[in-house]
Amino acid sequence: MNYGVKKCVWAALGDITANLVQATLVIFFIGSFISNNGDTLNILKWFGIAYLFYLSYDIYNSSPKNFKKSSIKSKTLLSFFKDGFIVAGTSPKAWIFFPLIFPQFINFNENYITQFIILIITYMVLDFLSLIGYAVLANKLLKWIKANPRTINTISACALIIIGVFIGFTQNY
Repeated sequence: MNYGVKKCVWAALGDITANLVQATLVIFFIGSFISNNGDTLNILKWFGIAYLFYLSYDIYNSSPKNFKKSSIKSKTLLSFFKDGFIVAGTSPKAWIFFPLIFPQFINFNENYITQFIILIITYMVLDFLSLIGYAVLANKLLKWIKANPRTINTISACALIIIGVFIGFTQNY
C-alpha cells in the first residue's frame, strides 16, 4: 500500500517464482511420496489446519500497520522481486498448501509432467492476478483502510478460519 501497484507487480513476480520452485519440489520429490501415504497426508492436513487457525489468531491480535508516507524507504525493483521471493519461499503456508492441494489434481499413473505444467501455470496466473487485484483494491481502499485497520485484521482472520474449516470437512485422504 505504501509503494503502489506498479512496484507490487515485482513482488508478485517474486512470489510466483518462489511458488514455482516450491510446487516443483513438492510434486516431483515430496508429493509422490505423500500421495502414496494417505495417513501422512491426513496428518499434514490437520497440522495445516492448526497452522491456519494459529495465523488467524495471530492476525486478529496483531497491531494494525501504520501507513505513514514518512516511513517509506526507497527500494529497487529487484528488491521488490527479492522480497516477494523470500516471503513466499520461506512461508510455511506454501510448503503446506502444495502437498495438500496439488496431488489431488495429478494422476501419478499418467503423464504427470504435463499435468503439473498445466496446473502450475494455471496456479501462477491466478496467484499473480489475485496479488495484483489485492494491490489495486488496497490502493483504492487506502483511505478506508487507514481509518479502519482492525476491520482488515478481523476479515483476514475470519477468512483463514473459513478456509481451515472447509479443508477439514472436505479434504479426505
